[in-house]
Amino acid sequence: MTSPATPILLGTTNPAKQQALRELLAGLPLRLVTPGELGMHSAPEEVGETHEAIARLKAQEWSLYASMLAIATDGGLVIPALGARWESRYTHRFAGPAADDAERLRRLLELMHPYRGQQRAASWVEALAIADKGEVLASWELAGGAGVIAESAEGSSYVPGFWAFTVWHFPHLGKGYNQLSPQELDALGDHWSRLRGLVQGYFRGYLAGSRG
Repeated sequence: MTSPATPILLGTTNPAKQQALRELLAGLPLRLVTPGELGMHSAPEEVGETHEAIARLKAQEWSLYASMLAIATDGGLVIPALGARWESRYTHRFAGPAADDAERLRRLLELMHPYRGQQRAASWVEALAIADKGEVLASWELAGGAGVIAESAEGSSYVPGFWAFTVWHFPHLGKGYNQLSPQELDALGDHWSRLRGLVQGYFRGYLAGSRG
């Protein structure tokens, strides 16, 4: 008799992020649940001094709301040239709560306008946490590949929900982040590729222990 799949809440209301989490968890004996399926339409507040702290808090709160396992992430662009004018934790919110992706792109390109070449260097940091009923079980924070902010979004591949990747470019490959192949992402040490290995490894041990 097959054991029932363990439910886990994808702790985000962003459909693009939900899909990314599905890919992280693919192949595991888990039943993936979205907040919308539980009638939950508001997300926890993003509070914390680091991306990992924010991800941990979000996973804790989602797991309490749903009374089940929850997985949540938090990430942002790191842009050294902007100094105190930029904080990676506020990548999604830097243009104000009412801004849409087009406005965020416009504002970021405006901030980067004075910079050229490697002055436009940018990397990504992503944190992920897993919690159950308010207790954090595991968390990680990883730096992604090193690229630059493109001078425009023209010709870039836009993915709704991941606006910043539209202008995150890798000149040595001649591609934007959203255009990279899985092999190129692996070669860059992509944050998402590495997180998938960590998450898969964690859950293989967790599920073996819970059913042993």
